[in-house]
Amino acid sequence: MVKFVAGPCVIESAELLDAVAERLVDINSKLDTDIIFKASFDKANRTSISSFRGLGFDKGLQMLADVRAKWGLRLLTDIHEAWQAAPVGEIVDVIQIPAFLCRQTDLLIAAAKTGRTVNIKKAQFLSGADMQYPYEKAREAGAQEIWLTERGNIYGYNNLVVDFRNIPDMLRIAPTVVMDCTHSVQRPGAAGGKTGGNREFVPAMAHAAKAFGANGFFFEVHPNPDTAKSDGPNMLQLDNLEPLIKTLI
Repeated sequence: MVKFVAGPCVIESAELLDAVAERLVDINSKLDTDIIFKASFDKANRTSISSFRGLGFDKGLQMLADVRAKWGLRLLTDIHEAWQAAPVGEIVDVIQIPAFLCRQTDLLIAAAKTGRTVNIKKAQFLSGADMQYPYEKAREAGAQEIWLTERGNIYGYNNLVVDFRNIPDMLRIAPTVVMDCTHSVQRPGAAGGKTGGNREFVPAMAHAAKAFGANGFFFEVHPNPDTAKSDGPNMLQLDNLEPLIKTLI
């Protein structure tokens, strides 16, 4: 079954989480999908010291737990430090390793030891074949299910490109390869101290990845991306998620 992950970039409010979760439940019912809800309790790698990072570890985790209790959705969130793995693993189904941190051995080991699925995002400076080594670290530490995620490569300054050959390369390593369709259209640090992006290319990224064999799709979504506190320029408008998923299944 094709895997879908969707949700806001960062936890802004309970109202935002409910608005997105309600829509995902509706899509799951209509399309017989099992979209995993994604939101970050902390965006530790923002461009500027003044950028919004989230509502904090304890409050953020509680709000994610509330989403599960209220809406019955499975959950994914990312961690940035090894100590976060165990408490996060008590709440979520999938622990995500950010791209910049995918070589951090202690982080991978801690995530693997939770027994949860581990989603490792490919660093912007690595090839698909290079992901053998983060995968092996997580597997040797006991992870039973490991996903690898493509999110583009650095191309000069403030730009990413996607080499879709990375997808079949990673499928030789892991059975699940996810395309991060929204982060791959970022313009990192290209918007005056924050990240820019080109959300109009998100559907094309998804379809190109499918053509190369991707069997998972990751979308950051927001009811009004232009007002989002993180990653707005590359996020998908929430109303556009259902028709896009229809085309992918």
